[in-house]
Amino acid sequence: MFFKKSNIELKSKHEIEKMRIAGRAVGEILSRLADIIKPGISTKDIDEFTEQYIRSLKMTPAFKGVKGVSYPFPACACVSINDEVVHGIPNASRKLKQGDIVSVDTGVIYEGYYGDAAKTYAVGSISDTASKLLKITENSLQKAIEQAKSGNRLGDVSYAVQKTAEAAGFSIVRDFVGHGIGRCLHEEPQIPNYGKPGAGIKLLAGMVLAIEPMVNEGGYKVEMLGDDWTVVTKDGGLSAHFEHTIAITENGTEVLTAV
Repeated sequence: MFFKKSNIELKSKHEIEKMRIAGRAVGEILSRLADIIKPGISTKDIDEFTEQYIRSLKMTPAFKGVKGVSYPFPACACVSINDEVVHGIPNASRKLKQGDIVSVDTGVIYEGYYGDAAKTYAVGSISDTASKLLKITENSLQKAIEQAKSGNRLGDVSYAVQKTAEAAGFSIVRDFVGHGIGRCLHEEPQIPNYGKPGAGIKLLAGMVLAIEPMVNEGGYKVEMLGDDWTVVTKDGGLSAHFEHTIAITENGTEVLTAV
């Protein structure tokens, strides 16, 4: 679904600067996690590191307490392993194993403005299929960012993800999307990871978007587990997730969550 331009809040340079600070913090967390994620650590360890880092910067975790189907999200990071697509709840008894892939999605609030990003990591040595999935999913994000520029259409961004992933033999999750971001974590427009080039709203300077491909090894269908948060692939295949917050400016597109 595409939203009307009138419903999208364009950000000022001052607002983008605040989001740049928030985004950089998220990028730093994901970068530092690369040295921490290894066989034997728990998903709770990842969440505790994330919260400590956010608090050390005097910022606020963006995810903790977000409203869900039946109860608020209880952690600062979504940590999802293998066939878990998004929204995995950290657990001290859930240990990473050699060969796993694990996605971490987190966000912060700085002076009322949000930053949001995600990355999928290899836990030790992983299979060739898993390695290809990570590479293609991250590449699909980069291709989407290249299309996220003033004058293009939202469908150009969506199609770039779909084309990259499907050309490699993978599928696009259709039940979850990227989103606008600013003073709220989820703002308009919604950003599907599939679509038609040239379709949808025109992209304008001042838009800030969280683009987040979710790509599956097998089919695109997903389902929610009984915890009312964790989303998994219906066929049990692997899933990868990469996300950046980007700002479209008069001088081009800036990745706010890059380090």
